[in-house]
Amino acid sequence: MEKSLQKQLDFAALLSIVSYLVLATVKVIVSFYTNSSALLADGLNNVTDIGATLAVFIGIKIARKPRDLDHPYGHSRAEQIATLIASFIMMSVGLQVIIENTRSLYIGDFETPDRLAAVVAFASGVFMFGIYFYNQKVAKKTKSKGLEASAKDNFSDALVSFGTTIGVIGASFGLPIIDPIVAILVGGIICKTAWSIFYDATLLLTDGFDPDEMVLFTETVDKVPGVHKVVDLRARMYGNTTIVDVIIEVDGGIDVSKSHGITDQIETILHEQHGIQYTHIHVEPLRAGKAGRTGEEQ
Repeated sequence: MEKSLQKQLDFAALLSIVSYLVLATVKVIVSFYTNSSALLADGLNNVTDIGATLAVFIGIKIARKPRDLDHPYGHSRAEQIATLIASFIMMSVGLQVIIENTRSLYIGDFETPDRLAAVVAFASGVFMFGIYFYNQKVAKKTKSKGLEASAKDNFSDALVSFGTTIGVIGASFGLPIIDPIVAILVGGIICKTAWSIFYDATLLLTDGFDPDEMVLFTETVDKVPGVHKVVDLRARMYGNTTIVDVIIEVDGGIDVSKSHGITDQIETILHEQHGIQYTHIHVEPLRAGKAGRTGEEQ
């Protein structure tokens, strides 16, 4: 990745950390002053976001380390591991918010919050939408799965803050029960976002890949001149890089240099059309009966 893109990625992650630190501090302090359970839940959500985004930032830094004796393929998956840790942090706080406010509903311990809580929550929602759009833009440019997960979290945080605004306003108009109910919904949104981030991270860590994209890659390779058949094609993500392994059949009568030329074409086309950085190609000769086939690695 270019240094300019690396700087943008680092800045986006640090911007999120600082933003969450400020928002969490303001919300928690104001929630005690205004007696708003929903705003407190929103603030605690931002507290977890600090740890989650910090984990992603550290993962991004580790992922850039060059390969060494212990990591011959590099450290790219550190970003996904950090994202996985972030999802655990978010899930634990989301469950805590749900449990605490469910208990409040059961006991019937309601307090009418001050409308200042609604102002703080609404301003936070608008601000987080701005952070979301910025991080989403940088994530697409840098192809960072970690920042993409962080942007997804930014979006859910904005929705949580707007939901908190509605809850506080409703409670201030004589329905204090709405405040803990909204807090429970906030906890649910936190858990849902955590699950989505967890699912995406584990899919990549277990070499999961979109089958529709593999079909598209196969069709692209099949159109390359000299390829008689695509025997097999597999793809996986290593960090933010797509790696494709493909087995093709070519005319058994051509020499090694021509078959190598075909593999070069495949690598170039996959890179230009699909942005694939690494393609491993195994060539097999097309023979009658296809018994005892041998291949050569290109």
